[in-house]
Amino acid sequence: MKVTTTAKKMQISPAFKEYAENRLTAKLDKFFGDEADAKITLSEFKNQIILELTVKYNSMIYRAEQPAADKEDALDVAIDKIIRQIRKNKTKIEKRLKESAFKETFADSVTEQVDYEVIKHKKFEMRPMDVDEAILQMNMLGHTFFMFSNAGTGQINVVYKRKDGNYSVLEPEDK
Repeated sequence: MKVTTTAKKMQISPAFKEYAENRLTAKLDKFFGDEADAKITLSEFKNQIILELTVKYNSMIYRAEQPAADKEDALDVAIDKIIRQIRKNKTKIEKRLKESAFKETFADSVTEQVDYEVIKHKKFEMRPMDVDEAILQMNMLGHTFFMFSNAGTGQINVVYKRKDGNYSVLEPEDK
């Protein structure tokens, strides 16, 4: 597993990088192969450290975010969150993980079978707009996300409000 650690407006010690690699290897190697890409991002917000852990493997993205006073504690909780995501959705993602991922790991535990039910389909007219107008539309509707046609690129984008109050845009990647 390839591990990348970055920090925003703070310093990361080599000891934490080593700790993170060891913990990720110990806990997640049974699910992911060597081609897995793990990214740890640390930032400080209101006297707390916020750790974002993202693991990419076989076109799937597993993500957990954890605020804590201590970055080691935040990492441990984030790893546990990813394991819970895998466990909860075991039957849906089993084919995309390593073949040996579920041999003994959850043999004794009861796994949940989660079926998703779509309760509403909605169609709406999408006219081209810029990101600022999409954010305004989203806020006026009282939603936490908004899909729109980007006037600059002509592609379908989604703007959403993050837990920290900021906004993010999802754009398709050209391959």
